Amino acid sequence: MRAFITVARSGSFSAAAEKLDKSPQLVSKYVSQLENHLASRLLNRTTRRVHLTEAGQQYLLRASQVLEEIDSMESDLNAMQHQANGLLRISAPVAFSTQHLAPLLSTFQQQYPDVDIDLNLSDRKVDIIEEGFDIALRIGHLKSSSFIAKPLTPIQLVLCAAPSYLAQYGEPHSLDDLKTHRYLRYSYIDEGNSPAPHNFLAEGQNMHNAALTCNHGELLTQSAILGHGIALQPTFICYQALEQGQLKVIMRDHKPPPMRLYAVYAHRQLLASKVRAFINFAADYYGDQPYWDNCLTAAK
Repeated sequence: MRAFITVARSGSFSAAAEKLDKSPQLVSKYVSQLENHLASRLLNRTTRRVHLTEAGQQYLLRASQVLEEIDSMESDLNAMQHQANGLLRISAPVAFSTQHLAPLLSTFQQQYPDVDIDLNLSDRKVDIIEEGFDIALRIGHLKSSSFIAKPLTPIQLVLCAAPSYLAQYGEPHSLDDLKTHRYLRYSYIDEGNSPAPHNFLAEGQNMHNAALTCNHGELLTQSAILGHGIALQPTFICYQALEQGQLKVIMRDHKPPPMRLYAVYAHRQLLASKVRAFINFAADYYGDQPYWDNCLTAAK
């Protein structure tokens, strides 16, 4: 199509070949293939010039419009790859996002004002491709998958309880001691891939008859503050309660290994600039020691 349009506007194959940086023979071959495909003669050829047939005049107008649309589309896609813009759809966990994500998003959009964000908060594992998300923020020990996972920051977990609870029931000092205590259980935790104290509790009666089971970590923290039991909580939820003395970290010698906050996305190749910009920005935002972990020092 581009060869035909250039020939029609230039008036000759040699002039078109020069503009297209192709040989005249190749340009002539392209036009002949197009005519064969359309089963219509588009050009009448003479030794000096070419002339459009009636079909060629109609095709020139429509083909020019089509190529302009294609060029515009490719230009827009190229801009998306090199300039962060457009709508970025993100899925993120509820408790972490409500406490810590808004400042990151605000600072990111100050730096990338042409990126709009559609944020969906959910603790379930969304299907990134099927549900149309660009990025999913996930916390845990991620199992291998076809997706790409970029670690953003470590997530520390602590066993904690209120001083009033410990005064009434005593402070446990070993994993075996936990069997006699009231347990506040996060229902979405993956028992097959969970931290060590949680796995230990899973083997005993206390795990399956938890005093309270809930799918929201903030409510479990509030219940622990009220002296209702022992909770295994990420510090990003309970850090203020620890700093203020409302909760106390127990069994520091049995602290679970840290999990991580990840940015999960579908493809590494041909990554849209809005996705790349967010991942790189988020990877540097919290750092290797996020501010909420200061509670672990302050609470000692």
